[in-house]
Amino acid sequence: MAAHSLKTVHNLSSLFAQKLTLSSATSCVRRSMAGTSCCRSLNQSTAAVSFIPKRYNSFFNTFTSDQLWKSMTALTGKAHKKARGKRPQRRRRKDLNKGQIIGEGQARMAWPGLNTPIIKNNQVQVIHKKDVDPEREEMLRKVREDWDKRRKRITAPEDRGWTSKSWGGRGLGPPDPIPGENFEEFESKVLHVRRVFNMTANVGRKRSISALVAVGNKQGAIGYAYGKAPDMMAALRKAKNKAANHLVYIEKYNDDTLFHDVESTFRRTRIRMKTQNKGYGLRCHRVLIEICKLAGIKDLYARIYGSKNPVNVIPAFFNGLLEQETHQQIADRTKMHVVEFRDECGPLPIVVASPKDGAIQESVGTDWDKELPLEWKEERPRPKPSPFAREGILTF
Repeated sequence: MAAHSLKTVHNLSSLFAQKLTLSSATSCVRRSMAGTSCCRSLNQSTAAVSFIPKRYNSFFNTFTSDQLWKSMTALTGKAHKKARGKRPQRRRRKDLNKGQIIGEGQARMAWPGLNTPIIKNNQVQVIHKKDVDPEREEMLRKVREDWDKRRKRITAPEDRGWTSKSWGGRGLGPPDPIPGENFEEFESKVLHVRRVFNMTANVGRKRSISALVAVGNKQGAIGYAYGKAPDMMAALRKAKNKAANHLVYIEKYNDDTLFHDVESTFRRTRIRMKTQNKGYGLRCHRVLIEICKLAGIKDLYARIYGSKNPVNVIPAFFNGLLEQETHQQIADRTKMHVVEFRDECGPLPIVVASPKDGAIQESVGTDWDKELPLEWKEERPRPKPSPFAREGILTF
């Protein structure tokens, strides 16, 4: 029994050696052709088994195209986390399939059913080589040359912002919808963006983006909020959605200006706002102009004193808009009629508000406290008299 098993193993090993030892068999044939006697006495059971190593897997056919492009274009490792020094120019992803036709390559082969019809002129097509197309080569050359060229960014005038490189003044569209509200009538504007770096013990210099965005529907509803995130778009989206949850309503007179002059202060910033007639326009800081457009204010004069940092200017302006009183609120507080003089009515006043309870103050002892006096910066200098002033006609 043991001898039979040994014979069976001997036959299997002989068959395995006969199929796998290509190099040994080749050398044996060469020796037999030369007339050597060692090949004749070679026993297949004692032939050496040799394996040819071959790898069928590599990172080209195991990773996806997105992973391969990320390894070439993205910054990874310590340079991406710490951001020390100037980073190299970011490589752009290229579409290698642009201009190519499926089934065709440098060999220019025609495959029936893939890039050529199966039947042409009542004949079944076979695989053959196409003629050289110089126009296609020229087209591919132009496509590859355009890869490295920078394309001119085309944006709408209302979305370009105040300058070409800054985010200030750019539109972000309506906020993301929430259950019960889609914010289709709202618009958002970027008012201020700051890049902040924080030095940490583990990561090193850590960068974050702080964005200030205002949201409004041009009908009185407006709000602003801050957003902070490592990425620019994430910070803008966070600030936009947060501003939509902190809306306030701004009262307007005749749907175009304020009810009266207002002065507000926030930290080192002081803003004086004066109501204007229809058609005056917006004459104020560019940050205040964007807020007025979102709130629906069309005519206003405002001047900023002190710090002009948008982080202080925007809260000061919102405080001033919310501190104003309507004509009805002023009449109820002072127990007096609120009148207005218009050009079409001449010297006759028009009553615009009266106390609701009908109680009118008999003795008038208070002045109108809603008109701001002029400051020395707002006063216009008197014209200086000419040193040469003489009556009559001077002839030469």
